[in-house]
Amino acid sequence: MKSPLYDWHQLASAKLADFGGWDMPIEYPKGVAGFSGGTLAEHAAVRERVGIFDVSHLGKISVKGAGSKAFVNTMVTNDLNRIAPGSAQYNLFCNEDGGVIDDLIVYEFADDDIFIIPNASNCAKVAEDLAEKAPSGIEVLNIHQDFAVLALQGPDSEKVLNNLGLTLNLEYMSFTKTKLPGYENLGDVIICRTGYSGEFGYELLPNWNSAESLWKLLVAEIAKFDGRVCGLGARDTLRTEMGYPLHGHELSLDITPVQASASWAVVLAKENFRGKAALEAEKTAGAKRVLRALKCNDRGIPRAGMSVLDNKGEAIGEVTSGTFSPTLKIGIALALIKPEFKVGDLVQVDVRGRLSSATVVKAPFVDSHVR
Repeated sequence: MKSPLYDWHQLASAKLADFGGWDMPIEYPKGVAGFSGGTLAEHAAVRERVGIFDVSHLGKISVKGAGSKAFVNTMVTNDLNRIAPGSAQYNLFCNEDGGVIDDLIVYEFADDDIFIIPNASNCAKVAEDLAEKAPSGIEVLNIHQDFAVLALQGPDSEKVLNNLGLTLNLEYMSFTKTKLPGYENLGDVIICRTGYSGEFGYELLPNWNSAESLWKLLVAEIAKFDGRVCGLGARDTLRTEMGYPLHGHELSLDITPVQASASWAVVLAKENFRGKAALEAEKTAGAKRVLRALKCNDRGIPRAGMSVLDNKGEAIGEVTSGTFSPTLKIGIALALIKPEFKVGDLVQVDVRGRLSSATVVKAPFVDSHVR
């Protein structure tokens, strides 16, 4: 599958790779518009100024009809009754065993109009599952290619939108549907104060066919702030520094929210939702492994799948995500390990046969500025 910006990425000499069946940019080694490129430069731009990502591979699902909000609320772990029209909420979509089919963002336009953004590879599964369970009168549509998703992230992101004539004053996890002044021909754009970088930012959802025109406007504007066009390589280093989970790594059918330290997105007090009984039982019994953040004390760079050991050399778990932190200039990791290992404890990571010392720390690794 190809993003509506695929041709633009190719002209910009992006390094492309498969993400959930989509050809998406990892980085722009040659840079864009005369600015330096590469994952490190792109990462720094988001932390310090502004960057823009094409994440149009993310799924889009529409759930409409009387009772849509109440229905979706039985299928997700968080409580949609805590949000109102114009708000969005992070959620986990579990099976009856508490395994995570996907993590996603639920937008509420109205009680009878719910919009969902799942991960690319899971969109069809989530849509099919919802459609199968939906009561009569509720329509579930997989509208994956109706909208693009452009993530504008970084401390200067609001100034970029201001330069385009938009003054939104959106709270974190709230959204609006609007038109760009002077560019009404682009149609409505959904703009939400969300992101996956840990920085102040927005996600813009234009119509698929107008995405390239909006993208070019944004690329021109971020250049005024020494911004960068960013690939999914920087998106991954940014989210790892924040301790944000990635489905297939920190969350999966085999990794429950209890194990992934994502219980904050699980409202067990809610009357009923799929997977509730299993998650209650696991929380009561105590998870046999939990997600911890690890910061290396030497030059080791952890990677997913590497073993984590105690200081006696006994295996205690496995790295789920690991990288070199461009901000901290050290190796960092998220790992599923035995729950008795707490913040401050020393562990070791087997980095290709060499043991690297690491300390269990509290995530995020760097300060969050999403609000």
